[in-house]
Amino acid sequence: MPKRDYYEVLGVAKNATEEEIKIAYKKLAIKYHPDRNPDNKEAEEKFKEAAEAYDVLHDANKRARYDQFGPEGVNGNAGFGGQGMNMDDIFSMFGDIFGGHGFSGFGGNYSNRAQTNQPQFRGSDLRIRMKLTLQEISTGVTKKIKVKKYIVCPDCHGSGCEKGSQKTTCPDCHGTGYINKVRQSLFGMMQTQSVCPTCHGEGQIIKNKCPHCQGEGVVRGEEIVDINIPAGVGDNMIINIPGKGNAGRHNGIPGDIQVIIEEQEDKTFIRDDNDLIYNLLLSVPQATLGDTVTVPTLDGKARIKIEPGTQPGKVLRLRGKGLPAIKGYGSGNGDLVVKISVYIPEKLSAEEKKHFEAIKANENIVPNESLRTKIFQKFKTFFD
Repeated sequence: MPKRDYYEVLGVAKNATEEEIKIAYKKLAIKYHPDRNPDNKEAEEKFKEAAEAYDVLHDANKRARYDQFGPEGVNGNAGFGGQGMNMDDIFSMFGDIFGGHGFSGFGGNYSNRAQTNQPQFRGSDLRIRMKLTLQEISTGVTKKIKVKKYIVCPDCHGSGCEKGSQKTTCPDCHGTGYINKVRQSLFGMMQTQSVCPTCHGEGQIIKNKCPHCQGEGVVRGEEIVDINIPAGVGDNMIINIPGKGNAGRHNGIPGDIQVIIEEQEDKTFIRDDNDLIYNLLLSVPQATLGDTVTVPTLDGKARIKIEPGTQPGKVLRLRGKGLPAIKGYGSGNGDLVVKISVYIPEKLSAEEKKHFEAIKANENIVPNESLRTKIFQKFKTFFD
C-alpha cells in the first residue's frame, strides 16, 4: 500500500516552517498517543504514521530528498528502512518535541520508555560527486568506488573495549543513561531529566579502552561500495545509499552516502528534461530535393526522410528515442528532437557559381511574401 504524502499526514503546506511542522506533529502525537487510545490499532498506526512524517520533514536533508524523490528518497533513513518506525524509535524523539521532561499526562509512560531505550550513535553521512554520460543515464549503471571513511574497529569489533574486557554499568546513572534532578520552584517540586555526562546516555562506561581505536569503536579505513544509479537521473540529483556512510561509534548506526549526479556534456545531444535534441545539418541540395539520412540515437542509429523543400528550423520528432523517466516520476521515454539546419557553402568553384547565377532569379528560388511571414512568425517565438 503506497504511503500517504507526509505533508498531508501532518496537515501542513509544502512550504511549512520547521516550527509549524513541530506544532502539527505535537498535536497528532497527543491525539493518537497509545496511552490515550489503549488497544486501538487504528490510533497506533496514525501515531506511527505521524512520527514517520515528522522524522523526515523536520530534518532539512531528509526533507529535501523527500521533496525531490518522494518516499524513495528517504528509504533506509530515519530508522524506518521502508517498514515503519517501532515504538521505541518514536518515544525517543519526544525529547525534541516535549522538552526532554517526560510526556506527562499519560501516566509517565514516556519517561519510563525513554530511560530504557539507550541511544545509538549515528555515523555521519558522506557526500560524493559522480560524473555520468548520457549513455549511462539512459540505461542506469552500477559503479564500484573506493570510499575512505570511518569503519568498525577490527580489533574490538566496535565495542571500544580492550580485548578480554567489557563495558561496566555507569556509576552515576546506574545504567539508565539519564540523570534525574528534583528542585523546588514556585510551582512546587519539579523533576528534570538530562543525559548523563559520564556515559553520554549509553548507561555504560569503558574502563579499559581498545588501544587501536582509543575506545571509539571506529577507525579510519576504506570500503569498496556498489553505487546503483537508476536510469533517467538528472544533473545535481541526489541518490541516497543507506548505511554506507561513516560507521557509528560503539556499534552505532552507520550514516548514508549521498551521491550527487554530475551530467557530463555530450558532444552529440543536448538534453531537455527527458527529450534529446540533435542538430541535423543538411546540404542545400538535400534540403531542396529531399533525401533519406541517418541520425544517431543513444542505442544506435535511425533513418529519417527529408521532404523536398525542407526549411531550416524545421523539427522532426522520433518518439521514445529520448531518456527514460526516473522510476516513480513518470513513465516511458522522452523523444529525440531533430532540428534541421542547412549549410550554405562558403566557397564555390567557377562552375558552381555559374549554376547558382543561372537560377538565382528563378521565382522558385526567391522566397515569396507568404514564406517570409511564416519564417518571421517562427523567429518571433524565440523571444516569447
